[in-house]
Amino acid sequence: MFTTERQKEILELVKIEGRVFVEDLAKRFDVTPQTVRADLKLLSKANKLARFHGGAQASDGRSNVEYEHRRQIAAAQKIAIGRAAAQMIPNDASLFINIGTTTEAVTDALVDHTGLMVITNNINVASRLRLSIENEVIIAGGVVRSSDGGVVGEAAVDFINNFMVDYAIIGSSAIDSDGSLLDYDFREVRVSQAIIENSRHVILVADSTKLERSAPVRIGHISQVDTLITDLIKDNNFVAACKQAEVEVVETEKI
Repeated sequence: MFTTERQKEILELVKIEGRVFVEDLAKRFDVTPQTVRADLKLLSKANKLARFHGGAQASDGRSNVEYEHRRQIAAAQKIAIGRAAAQMIPNDASLFINIGTTTEAVTDALVDHTGLMVITNNINVASRLRLSIENEVIIAGGVVRSSDGGVVGEAAVDFINNFMVDYAIIGSSAIDSDGSLLDYDFREVRVSQAIIENSRHVILVADSTKLERSAPVRIGHISQVDTLITDLIKDNNFVAACKQAEVEVVETEKI
C-alpha cells in the first residue's frame, strides 16, 4: 500500500496529532511541499486521511479515540499525581497549564481553588475551569488540534510570551533516562518551551509510563524543572539526573 516510509510516518503523525500541515511536513522530512501534497493525495485516495487546504486530518475519528485511550492509561496514577500537584498551588496564584491527560487531571483537582488566573493552550482545561466563577481562565489563540483540543503554533507561543506566572503545570510525552523531556509535535514543543521560560516555578507531571517511551522532539531537560510529580521512578539513571539537577521529586506511591 505505502510506497515510502515517509507516508507511514505521515499517517502516524495524523493518528497522534489529529491533523498535519503541508509546510510543517515539508520541513520535518526535508522535502518540497509538492512532494508532501503528492503523499497526502495518495493517502487520501486510499481513504487513510482527509485532505483540506494546506494539510490533512484523520478521516474517521481514530485520533480522538486514541486520545480517549490515553486518558485511561495509568488513570489512577494520574488522579493521584493531579491531586499532589494541586496541593502545591495556593489560592490567588497565576499559572500555565499545557496539553496532556495528566495536566487535565491536575485541572480536575484545582476546581475548589479560588482566585486563580489560569492561562492555557488546552481547550479541555479551559472547559473544565470555566464553570468556576472564582477563577479566571485565559486561553491562547492558534491552531486547534482536533485530536486533543490542544492549541499550538506561533500565535500560541507569542501569546504565552506576554505573561510571567507563578507556576507552570506541564506534561511530557516521553522522558529519557538522561533527563531529556520529549514530545511528538514540534509546534506543541515551542509552546511548552515558552511556558517554561515564562514561569517562576515549573512543575512537571508525568506518570511512570513516560519513562518507558521515546519521542523525536526535544522540549528541554529535567534541569529546567523545579518539581517533578510522578507515581514511581524505577530508573536509577533518571533518579541520578534529577538529583544532579536538584529537582524536587514527589512520588505519589511513596506518600
